[in-house]
Amino acid sequence: MIDYKSAGVDVTRGYRLVELIKKGAAATYDENVPAGLGSFGGFYNIPAGYKEPVLVAGTDGVGTKLRYAIVLDKHDTIGTDCVAMCVNDVVCQGAKPMFFLDYFACGRLEPEVAAVVVNGVAAACREVGCALIGGETAEMPGMYPEGEYDLAGFTVGIVEKSKVINGSSIEKGDVLVGLASSGVHSNGFSLVRKLLGEDRKELEKYEPSLGCTLGEAVLTPTRLYVKSALALADEFPIKGIAHITGGGFIENIPRIIPEGLGVEIELSSFPRLPIFRLLAEKSGLPDEKLYNTFNMGIGMVMAVSPDAARPLAERAAALGEQAYVIGKVTDKPGVALK
Repeated sequence: MIDYKSAGVDVTRGYRLVELIKKGAAATYDENVPAGLGSFGGFYNIPAGYKEPVLVAGTDGVGTKLRYAIVLDKHDTIGTDCVAMCVNDVVCQGAKPMFFLDYFACGRLEPEVAAVVVNGVAAACREVGCALIGGETAEMPGMYPEGEYDLAGFTVGIVEKSKVINGSSIEKGDVLVGLASSGVHSNGFSLVRKLLGEDRKELEKYEPSLGCTLGEAVLTPTRLYVKSALALADEFPIKGIAHITGGGFIENIPRIIPEGLGVEIELSSFPRLPIFRLLAEKSGLPDEKLYNTFNMGIGMVMAVSPDAARPLAERAAALGEQAYVIGKVTDKPGVALK
């Protein structure tokens, strides 16, 4: 007899996982998650108080940063990365994330490992005020080696139509304020892995220049900017917000800049984090390549009029962010690194 279990899929492991994560997921629910509805789909009520609500959706994964979580057998923060990569995108439009769904795929489901990952997703959702209303766990023998997995997420946010932030009003002379990153975040890891390798013993060695082990540095979770960004957008006329992800400064900042304009970044205006100094040293790459791959210490960039820049940076600092005035908008298209 050949059954599903002998083919490599044991449904009881899935049942075990549900038991391990349902409490964490339920802790993310707010008043807009209706009780007793559905099972195949997640439900969420549109919050009251909006005249012309606009929904903003985002989806993303964690990329090959997952390799370090697997090699180091440390899975408690990778869920934060997954949530951050999605919610940090939608908040760039001024949208508040309402709900989140995750997708966990593996070759052989290990419920305890998957539970640590998904409960990390739930913890990050709680931190940004976003309900984890569903997800999918896929056990696919033959598609993934045992012990390895992939993780992706999806979120939907909401914003008043009149308050959408899209960069269209940005003009020459506007100023860029950067919010510090926590480290590499979740982009550029194919290069990071090439430079630092995947040997567990080497990754667990203390690196004096970092003040921690290499493994701890590369697994530092992506910073969640949602609460600060929404508070700042409430208080200041922010014209555009760029999430510095894959493509670094060179590709992401121009996404919010109107055609015919560009930006000038003053590299001395913010510190280069130790992990980026190490990666720069090991790679030998010029600044243009580094700033086209990594966030280099700035995870989010906000464009405002000149008179709002300094007050915005000061308010961001009061909200717990490290903020710097990092550049300005010019009439020369592209990103100039000074």
